[in-house]
Amino acid sequence: MNDLSRRILTPPDEPAEPTRARPRHTGPFGVLDIGTTKIACVIGRVESDGSIRVIGFGWQKGRGVRGGGILDIEEAERAIRAAVGQAEEEAGTRLRAVTVNLSAGQPESRLFNVQWPVGGRAVTEQDIRRVLSEGRARAASENRSIIHALPLAFAADDAQGVIDPRGLHCETLVARLHVVDAVTTALRSLDACLARCDLEIAELVSAPMAAGMATLVEDERLLGATVLDMGGGTTGMAVFAEGQLLHTAQLPVGGAHVTNDIARVLSTPVAHAERLKTLYGSAQSSPDDEREMLPVPLVGEEEHQIAKVPRSMVVNIIKPRLEETFEMVKERLEGSGLARAAGHRVVLTGGASQLSGARDMAHRVLGRQVRAGRPAPLRGLPDSASGPAFATAVGLLAWTAGEGRTLHDLDLDAERPSGLLRRFVNFLRERV
Repeated sequence: MNDLSRRILTPPDEPAEPTRARPRHTGPFGVLDIGTTKIACVIGRVESDGSIRVIGFGWQKGRGVRGGGILDIEEAERAIRAAVGQAEEEAGTRLRAVTVNLSAGQPESRLFNVQWPVGGRAVTEQDIRRVLSEGRARAASENRSIIHALPLAFAADDAQGVIDPRGLHCETLVARLHVVDAVTTALRSLDACLARCDLEIAELVSAPMAAGMATLVEDERLLGATVLDMGGGTTGMAVFAEGQLLHTAQLPVGGAHVTNDIARVLSTPVAHAERLKTLYGSAQSSPDDEREMLPVPLVGEEEHQIAKVPRSMVVNIIKPRLEETFEMVKERLEGSGLARAAGHRVVLTGGASQLSGARDMAHRVLGRQVRAGRPAPLRGLPDSASGPAFATAVGLLAWTAGEGRTLHDLDLDAERPSGLLRRFVNFLRERV
């Protein structure tokens, strides 16, 4: 199994309470949201009352990253070092490992039902490990690494919907598993980039899952909701129901594609296309669009050579791309077989979701109730980082602190070497 997909966690001595997360860190911990348009690092700690306090924050414009994957390792290294350095300086601490969002490597999501014979005795922790290990083995694919193997629920003979089966007597234990995996080579590039920054990957976490943890209320998680994390290079989709993540997908389209469409059609620099999108862009037409004229500098022309275009032209460029995005979401949702379980609620988050008219268009295309999703406020987090664009980072903090974990993700592997020794072992594995 690829080293990136392993977790070293200590299982609890008593059954986990599904309604209350237990803190996994007594000291500061860091998370890193690596995206196409921005790279953000947040350092937090769990307070005595169980809440999270942010003690360090840093962010940089995204460089060397596209669609969540590393394209230029040197550029990405510089941006990551700068963002992490800002957060470390503010927190007064040094990070050696970080929890990182998973957007790279074409992540895929699958559900499995796995049976394990128990023979009438009480279910033990080892039985759970074995059934999860069997699920991982069934899900294993060549050149792909398993990131999550999340037990959604167990069945102990006729007892259905069991969260923690330890101590129950049964003949057969059945687990429903949600497995998320990604292309191994993309994950190795990510690991290599962070190693150049003197950082290890403590965990990889599905980006749309993290965004959902930051923006959904408890009733939405229970009754069913779909989270759309609209970033710069990708749009992540996560389906929650019965308090669990049931499906996740990554669509190769985001806000940067809208910007590029504007730049291409209007022959204007990308930076100005981004400004047009931010200040005047909309996915919804208005009667004044034809009359409102916008200044557009042209590529290659002198600075004083500025064209004028009606705002309707910008709107007509944005609408087809956004409509295409929501059509892709609808197709993925129907193809997953979870359209009914997902309920009638859609939550839009991510930086690109703030585009005017996006919510109304999502409602029209998806035929569901749509609301804007903002992460819950955190003590110490700057106001500038409290919007939808930072939902993934806030969700990563919650996950790292222990929220949303079933059985605290029991470790299936023997304890691995750490630090320099671990890297040396990995070096040998890859070359021998």
